[in-house]
Amino acid sequence: MKDIMTIVMRLTVSCLLAATVIGLTFIFTSNAKKHNEHVKEQQVMYELLGYKAGMTVPASVSMHELYRYIISGQGKQSIAYLVPAGHDGEGGFYYVNIDLDGRVLGTEKVELSEAEALEAETRNRAVAGTAGTGFDVRFADQTIIVTDNGKRIAYLLSGRFPGFKTFISVMLALDPRFGMLGMEILEHEEDPGLGAEIEQDYFKNQFMGKPFEVLKKIGVVKEPLPDEYRAALEGKVGQDEIMKIREKYQDKDIYALTGATISSRSVSNGVKAIVRKFAYRVGILDKVLKEQQLDVPF
Repeated sequence: MKDIMTIVMRLTVSCLLAATVIGLTFIFTSNAKKHNEHVKEQQVMYELLGYKAGMTVPASVSMHELYRYIISGQGKQSIAYLVPAGHDGEGGFYYVNIDLDGRVLGTEKVELSEAEALEAETRNRAVAGTAGTGFDVRFADQTIIVTDNGKRIAYLLSGRFPGFKTFISVMLALDPRFGMLGMEILEHEEDPGLGAEIEQDYFKNQFMGKPFEVLKKIGVVKEPLPDEYRAALEGKVGQDEIMKIREKYQDKDIYALTGATISSRSVSNGVKAIVRKFAYRVGILDKVLKEQQLDVPF
């Protein structure tokens, strides 16, 4: 009996030690994965803004997170934003609740640091607590507003839409007038050699430089991509020549990928929808911020 108890105790201790090791390994690898994903995302953001690998980002350039939530309850629905507060964005956040007609339902200061806001669970609890009981809170999306010496110079936003097979995830960089600074394909499962070509420069760079008036009605044409345009899109000519060629084609629709018109149209329609909706929402939010005289860093 004594030997059995000894064996049981040893097995129990071994299991506890193994569970501890596995748990710690999961925590460290999970944190490392999150860190790597964050670093990769940061790299994509800076490249979309024109800061290639090795370039120094000016100290005057700042990024400010803007979070959007869907608030439902008591027979109505509204949109709530967590907006950075203070001239430098370090004064916590404002909770700005707007109904679907663009009217302000309320604003409230939320004591939440930037680091705390990056943690989804902490941020969601803060929003739920501010919204009050009886309301369902659902995170919608996050936008980064880029400033240089406090002046708005770009928006960074991610989006997701149906592709030919599954969903396509993108990140867009827009200028203050919602023209396209750049686009990156983050994730997709399109067919190799066909729809998967959406991640190639000769396709995705067609969106770059197009103004909002073109983007909001952009379509796809089933015509061969002109050789001069492809050379410019792939950076195979000088910068001056690239700018001239881009200007020539900036009002044109997107040239479809050969044999992958559906994937091409999916990206075109997806980007168009993201940009149009974003421009509409920012217009309403800016109007509210001005009316409420809220001190924000952008």
